[in-house]
Amino acid sequence: MGTGKDRLGQPWWHPDQLAARRGFLRARGQAVAALRGFFALRDFVEVETPCLQVSPGMEPHLKWFATALTDPYGGPDRPLCLHTSPEFAMKKLLAGGMERIWQMARVFRNAERSATHAPEFTMVEWYRAGAGIEALMADTEALVRTCAEAVGVEQLRRGGLVCDPFLPWQRLSVAEAFATYAGIDLLATAPDPLRPERALIAAEAARIGVSVSPSDRWDDIVFRIMFDRIEPHLGFDRPTILHSWPLAMAALARPDPDDPRVAQRFEVYALGLELANAFGELIDPVEQRRRFGEDRALATELYGAAPPLDEDFLAALAFGLPDSAGIALGFDRLVMLLTGAERIDQVLWAPVDGPAPPTV
Repeated sequence: MGTGKDRLGQPWWHPDQLAARRGFLRARGQAVAALRGFFALRDFVEVETPCLQVSPGMEPHLKWFATALTDPYGGPDRPLCLHTSPEFAMKKLLAGGMERIWQMARVFRNAERSATHAPEFTMVEWYRAGAGIEALMADTEALVRTCAEAVGVEQLRRGGLVCDPFLPWQRLSVAEAFATYAGIDLLATAPDPLRPERALIAAEAARIGVSVSPSDRWDDIVFRIMFDRIEPHLGFDRPTILHSWPLAMAALARPDPDDPRVAQRFEVYALGLELANAFGELIDPVEQRRRFGEDRALATELYGAAPPLDEDFLAALAFGLPDSAGIALGFDRLVMLLTGAERIDQVLWAPVDGPAPPTV
């Protein structure tokens, strides 16, 4: 359906195609209603922030959509981007005094198309002022269970496999995962937590038979090992919370006060699929500017261009962002797991036209 037509040449809006997806879309609506009830019960305020932003976000591995705002009075066009996450705008609301906020945001990531990726998708993002990532872990467990109950399922499903979100979720540190499933002491490859050593992780990858290229950076090799050896074990039987990420892999998260080698970051996996990403938010504007500088330098090295810097976001940090934690959850992926859908386009009301995604 990525090109607007299925394999039989029918457009996505054809009655036969729509009928085949109606069950998935009905479940999507039930989950949306459950989300609103979930957050209302916990005194969260639903907010709406613009998709058009000065900066799309600073993740160097995400490609963004660039556009321009035309001045109706004849002034110069203003460069803008479609956001990859509503994070910066929502944190500005925290700086302005909001305490518990959430939204269902349309977000945009260029060059992403697969059975589990779409260039435009829905992200559920929420923040708690005065709370840490433990509160978000509890939120996420309760939210997934609430949506499952609303849809009327007891298990998450993917490719014939199932896991039970009503069991206590597994909690596993990144270092534990690498030791258990890859036999690697990951933190030993980063004696300086902010400047990990590529040669050390490359040697470990070679030892376990994971191939790397000369151009791969430390984090590229870590992600390759993650994909090859770690993710296939995550979220089976029950969802997995993968926490305590190396500090160099958490540009927007604060260091863990109990272990400065790692950051207050966790991801949620179910049936090998990443579902959510959370941070104990970094609130130091000086350190955040330094990390943004490193991210922009990497993006320039990789792609020849860096995302614009949102100075207003850094001003909000300097004004005073409260101690807080935030999380982004891929809503379309959650619906896939609730319904057993094989492709993300099956749970979207309408796909973005473009190259058809692979089915596996």
